[in-house]
Amino acid sequence: MSLFLAVELDGAGAHPAAWRASGAAPVSVLSPNVLREAVALADEGGFTLATFADSPVPPSTGVDVAGRLEAVGRAAFVSTTTRHIGLAPSVPTATTEPFHLAAQIASLDHASRGRAAWVVEGSGPAELATVGTDGPPGETAEVVAAVRALWDSWEDDAVIKDVATGRYLDPEKVHHVDFIGSSFTVKGPLITPRPPQGQPVVLAAGGLDVGADITLLDAKADVAAARAAGARLVFAELEVVLDAHKPAAARLADLNRATPWNSRRTRFTGSVDGLVALLADLAGTFDGVRLHPAVLAVDLPILVDRVLPSLDVPARGDTLRSSLGLARPANQFETH
Repeated sequence: MSLFLAVELDGAGAHPAAWRASGAAPVSVLSPNVLREAVALADEGGFTLATFADSPVPPSTGVDVAGRLEAVGRAAFVSTTTRHIGLAPSVPTATTEPFHLAAQIASLDHASRGRAAWVVEGSGPAELATVGTDGPPGETAEVVAAVRALWDSWEDDAVIKDVATGRYLDPEKVHHVDFIGSSFTVKGPLITPRPPQGQPVVLAAGGLDVGADITLLDAKADVAAARAAGARLVFAELEVVLDAHKPAAARLADLNRATPWNSRRTRFTGSVDGLVALLADLAGTFDGVRLHPAVLAVDLPILVDRVLPSLDVPARGDTLRSSLGLARPANQFETH
């Protein structure tokens, strides 16, 4: 069975001590060349989607890398240097204004010619402390609804560019949005024409309950329950440590001696053949898998050179939605 593959490309890798094994200076995670090379490798290797983690608080503390560039900016930077891979920055809903969020992701979709996505991020106590509020229940879902309305505030043919009459757009096809949430209001229309995909692809963890296009679950989670709740595509979350210059278990032990890797995600530690077998098994229940390589400089080339060629990865289309087999949605404001 075919399986969509996404990969997280934040920093030096998913392990907090990944920078120690990257072969580069810690500051390299802020280098445009390192980012461009990692995304290019994932693009050329056949990944459907790349994601870029982000948060209003540092990614780690102590002696580990404690900085990152903003995710939308990273995705925008590689939007014109890639050809097929989807680009999905994480954007927290509690610390980003919905109007600006909608404009940023719409602009990314235009820049990438239809390959933008958004990883919806809820917020924990540390993130919420940066804005001094814990937000009401359901606020994340309200932000997603407001963003989707803003993406539709321009109809597809609103821009007419009529030189003879000097009209750039048809005002009848640009719609006002007056969204009233429980803790915020948003007025539109958006300042950006409707994205090429109509609606960029939305990813979210299953517990957020926001009606995402892709629901992210742990690899051991109950997929049937998510599908019964209306999930369109379901991706498994899987951390990966592969045999390389050392056996995977030894590599992980070396990294953990520096900083323990504490995570709630399922983790695979072992051989290429073992990972291929696991992914083939997950293909029986999940639509895709988002891989979190422990050290990008080590694990990503192995994934590209030895894992993806052994799997049935679907061919990619002209847009991320077409790559995923998702229809381009109709505009909610169109009446004809």
